[in-house]
Amino acid sequence: MGNTFGHLFRITTFGESHGGGVGVVIDGCPPRLEISAADIQQELDRRRPGQSKITTPRKETDTCEIVSGVFEGKTLGTPITVLVRNKDTRPQDYDEMARTYRPSHADATYDAKYGIRNWQGGGRSSARETIGRVAAGAIAKKILKLVAGVEIVGYVKRIQDLEATIDPNTVTLAQVESNIVRCPDAEAAERLIDRIEAVRDQGDSIGGVVECVARQVPKGLGSPVFDKLEADLAKAVMSLPASKGFEIGSGFAGTLLTGSQHNDEFYRDEAGEIRTRTNRSGGTQGGIANGENIIIRVAFKPTATIRKEQRTVSHTGEETVLAGKGRHDPCVLPRAVPMVEAMMALVLCDHLLRHQAQCQLLQP
Repeated sequence: MGNTFGHLFRITTFGESHGGGVGVVIDGCPPRLEISAADIQQELDRRRPGQSKITTPRKETDTCEIVSGVFEGKTLGTPITVLVRNKDTRPQDYDEMARTYRPSHADATYDAKYGIRNWQGGGRSSARETIGRVAAGAIAKKILKLVAGVEIVGYVKRIQDLEATIDPNTVTLAQVESNIVRCPDAEAAERLIDRIEAVRDQGDSIGGVVECVARQVPKGLGSPVFDKLEADLAKAVMSLPASKGFEIGSGFAGTLLTGSQHNDEFYRDEAGEIRTRTNRSGGTQGGIANGENIIIRVAFKPTATIRKEQRTVSHTGEETVLAGKGRHDPCVLPRAVPMVEAMMALVLCDHLLRHQAQCQLLQP
């Protein structure tokens, strides 16, 4: 239950952090799309652990295998299964967690719901589950680019109180990938890295904000009333581990403006297209894409596992203290960037297929 996302472009992720492997089944992908393991691997490499000094030292290549749904380099229209086998597992690092609840983790709530849990590295609640999302997102990105020219770029906007200056309308993937913190503001990136290292050396963790932009999104995507585009985007990114907040367009800052200050006035551009002079709506109006760039922000909390001792209780209710063991990110933000991009791609791809089915079948 709760492992499937999407309507027409639908994914189901599977696997646990320290089990045999993790992956995804993708249903509804159009046939004859050229896809390879290399296309997916490129995105997984951006998400994988051990890629820099400010991420978890767990050594996983996250090499993907396409098990079904692709033949001679093209999708068949049948379910696509992508599998990534776990290699560098150390379940012994989590022996104490079998008996003791980690503060701000899902240990206690999983026990409350299921009465049983895989305590090895968080099991199903681990961020390692997002491998399946990123793999599926790679395919969704390819469909969006091929059919509509959509480009999705995410980046680290802020860590703690340190905020970067980035233009979402012009930022490029190359700029994002130019440093290990995935912040295209080079000057700010140095400060962000220094802050993460300082907190890591103290045995602590920090959080921040990932911003993501989708450009060239076709007008009309999104379905009122309950399937508004921003509502589905919110659900998508808020399902990511450690996510705690969502904004689109002006977000909470928009509450400080008047209607006359906030409204996006219309005009007709040189090509005759109806555009908005500003984009405080963030690319959607009435839950439907208006053709402007879709800009979202996702807040991520500090990583729950830290080396400092914290008060907690055992599964039998006895009070105790616990210091985190195992290998964890001092800040999830750099690796969260491809996760946010993937979830945005999955939503847009699903809505693109839905829009085609409902609104373009009987075009005049």
